[in-house]
Amino acid sequence: MTYRAGWIHFTNVAPILDSLELPPGVSAITGVPTQMNAALLAGEVDIANISAVEFIRHADILEALPDFSVSVLGPVYSVNLFHTRPLEDLQRIALTAQSAMSVALLEVLLRERGLSPVLERAEGEAEELLKGGYDGVLRIGDSALREWYRVVGPLTAERTMTTLPSTGRGITVTDLAEDWFRLTGHPFTFAVWAYRKDRPPPPELVQAMRVARRHGIGHLADVATRHAALLGLPERVVQHYLWNFRYHLEAPDRLGLEEFAAKAVPNHAPLSFGQRPGEV
Repeated sequence: MTYRAGWIHFTNVAPILDSLELPPGVSAITGVPTQMNAALLAGEVDIANISAVEFIRHADILEALPDFSVSVLGPVYSVNLFHTRPLEDLQRIALTAQSAMSVALLEVLLRERGLSPVLERAEGEAEELLKGGYDGVLRIGDSALREWYRVVGPLTAERTMTTLPSTGRGITVTDLAEDWFRLTGHPFTFAVWAYRKDRPPPPELVQAMRVARRHGIGHLADVATRHAALLGLPERVVQHYLWNFRYHLEAPDRLGLEEFAAKAVPNHAPLSFGQRPGEV
């Protein structure tokens, strides 16, 4: 019986998925986060790099690989709230339907500030929606990275990724992962590789993923060059973006994940992870 994988193939997982060679007996489809979340929960795929919040919400039926994640310590650059007023004055925020994770994180951060603006589903680029009447727009993924750079760029010989401003073109960009770090001091884990407890992945697939990750991180400049061309961004931007990620679900990442789980999904089932390599 074929083992079915569902991949969210944004640039942030290119170091893992670009060179991944599926072993015999494994097939894969791709989609946006909400599509792969739904496919895993419906049993249409057996493993997926899903939004961490969906893993938390369904911890009774899902387990995660113990050493794979998409995490950051500080800014992520691609999960952004674009706004034209101070956060405390926001009235209407447009939300993307592509990601449950970013919406859940935004809700936690707003709640921690005691804020309750109206949250509405609306698709489109940030500047377009801001001109259309929203004073805040949540954007994710490769599009958010491009839009962020359009607002705060460009890089120069003197301006680096870490010294770019957070405002431009009359817009402020709040990076939600950076805001989480300021709140908690912990990394934020956006995604885990989760599977249904009754359908754990074959060891050959997990090993192939580890080999691909090792190759991707070892050839990060090549990965960045390839994806910079696809995104229409400078190589410097994409290389910094990629080396910023934490892909191994280490102890600090789990601490951040557990803290987010407590804030976003109180009384959730215990989070379950498979065995690490070498564990018995």
